[in-house]
Amino acid sequence: MAIKESVRKRTPKALAAYHFLWAWLGARLHRHPSRRLFTIGVTGTKGKTTTVELVNAILEAAGKRTAVLSSLREKIGDDSNKNAIGNSMPGRGYIQKFLRAAREAGCQYAVIEVTSQGVVQHRHRFIDWNLGVITNLSPEHIEAHGSFENYRKAKLDFLLYVAKHGGKVFVNRDDPNAGFFLGELSRVGDCAIEYARTDMQLMDHLSRVERMRESAEFGERPGFRLANLNEGNIAAAIAIAKEMGIPDRTIETALAGFRGIPGRMEFVTAGPYTAIVDYAHTPDSLEAAYRTARRELGDGGRLICVLGAAGGGRDRWKRPEMGKIAAHYCDEAIVTNEDPYDEDPEAIIDAVAEGAMQMPYPKPAILKVADRREALARAIDALQPGDIMIATGKGSEDWIHLAGGKKVPWNERIVVEELLSAKQPA
Repeated sequence: MAIKESVRKRTPKALAAYHFLWAWLGARLHRHPSRRLFTIGVTGTKGKTTTVELVNAILEAAGKRTAVLSSLREKIGDDSNKNAIGNSMPGRGYIQKFLRAAREAGCQYAVIEVTSQGVVQHRHRFIDWNLGVITNLSPEHIEAHGSFENYRKAKLDFLLYVAKHGGKVFVNRDDPNAGFFLGELSRVGDCAIEYARTDMQLMDHLSRVERMRESAEFGERPGFRLANLNEGNIAAAIAIAKEMGIPDRTIETALAGFRGIPGRMEFVTAGPYTAIVDYAHTPDSLEAAYRTARRELGDGGRLICVLGAAGGGRDRWKRPEMGKIAAHYCDEAIVTNEDPYDEDPEAIIDAVAEGAMQMPYPKPAILKVADRREALARAIDALQPGDIMIATGKGSEDWIHLAGGKKVPWNERIVVEELLSAKQPA
């Protein structure tokens, strides 16, 4: 028993050394490509992908050749492909290989999502980060990290790594953890730049952007509205662009032409019916999505919600919280399957529904439907003109993950489009 316990205690250190070695080896093998790129890392609980895409759009509007690595896609110059790995910060030298390919393709800039798990596994090391940004911080991946403090420390480790190697760090002043990050970064030196959605400069930019989007040259893309993006993400992108010396007119042109991100507050319409597909999978992001949807409702319109929670032992604490939020904002709520992995799907659904039932009256109608397509069909069947149906948790993901590593192909937007198209006018 003593031998087994000794091995167990050494295992985390052995894994850390393994990941550190891969990070070092990847940089050596690919000849430190980030030294010849302007590299930007975006971390945070929510908004990483949106911020990455906004920064990339501004850089492209400025005539820069860019590379992007995120949970959504892998882009090198003109070549863009959906992220098929399922990991926005892959290991085993993958990021260094990506950066080398970007450099060889003539890219000048690389914008990369930085995850807490990736930082714990040293995947941020041996990269010459010019800028790092944190969008926000809220409880997530607590089971994986052991505590919220460990999760926050992983984010801090990345920011300190950027700062200690001469990079600038952007901190969201609106976030409750801003004081913690700014205090820790101050020990390194004058490396932190604050931004906030309430900055007057941001408001001026957005005012001009909205006027531009109303013009015939830009116009809103059906299914996307700039106003539904988190203003904190826009503020981060603008702050980064201004620090890089990109002119205001270029920033505004990029934002005016921005066409959104698949599965992030994506509107799907058919005749008088409206649905939204969104990736929200944390309590904070779910509440933000519901608030936005509520603002879109007309007088007397109802909000019909389809939601679930992931399995695999991931953040069980948030399941009842998601249900409570749905009970607060939704007129009808259908709790369904999301990604159960090896957990009992019915148990996950029950945990979300029980949270909803804990809320004081009046409660919305709560329905449990395990089959996700059937849940969406029931929600859309209940839609009336003026209502909005919002489905959260899957966004633009390609699979529903089941037990034993099995996965089922899935495209939430296409399913919603099919169901809406088949719906007969009221």
